[in-house]
Amino acid sequence: MNAAAEPEASLQREWWLRALAIFRTPRTVFVGLRDDSPDAAEARQEPVLAIILMAGCAGVLSTSLAGRLLDDPDFGGAAAVLAWAFIGGGIYGVVVYWLGALMVHAFTRGFGGSSSYRQARHIVGFAAAPLALSLLLVWPVRLAVYGGNLFRSGGSDSGAGDKIFEGLVIASFAWTLALVVIGVATVSGLSWPRRR
Repeated sequence: MNAAAEPEASLQREWWLRALAIFRTPRTVFVGLRDDSPDAAEARQEPVLAIILMAGCAGVLSTSLAGRLLDDPDFGGAAAVLAWAFIGGGIYGVVVYWLGALMVHAFTRGFGGSSSYRQARHIVGFAAAPLALSLLLVWPVRLAVYGGNLFRSGGSDSGAGDKIFEGLVIASFAWTLALVVIGVATVSGLSWPRRR
């Protein structure tokens, strides 16, 4: 490895570790986003891409459409659901990433904050980590418990157990929103008014 590539690889490794640190010390991760240099932005692109693709898959699995996919006998079964979740989730994740970042950037600018559109995208990307985590922790257990009934109307995927799973997914969306707020405040320097 040449001398120029070594610091770049080190910076990329640092951002992969920060992607995991978002769950424990989110402010530290968002402070790192203040460095908007091309090298820093490039180093965090892969972790952000991985997060938004996984979060997008979790997002489409949470839709009401997912709960009816296997009602159509021509849909193609479990392999088709997997392909739908991956392709649809990827598209969903990318669209939410770009449009969500546009909203975050406009909000930040509207309230006098200072951050770039790229920083807003990376805030949204790292903030989506709880959704990505739900894809890895909640959805496999939910699939093990309910199987294909998750993708059919009616069936055994109702009741108290399913409400718990839905609550966990909703909590991951709420956590994501909270991380966006923390990210905006940390990166752009916005402070919330304090009561006297």
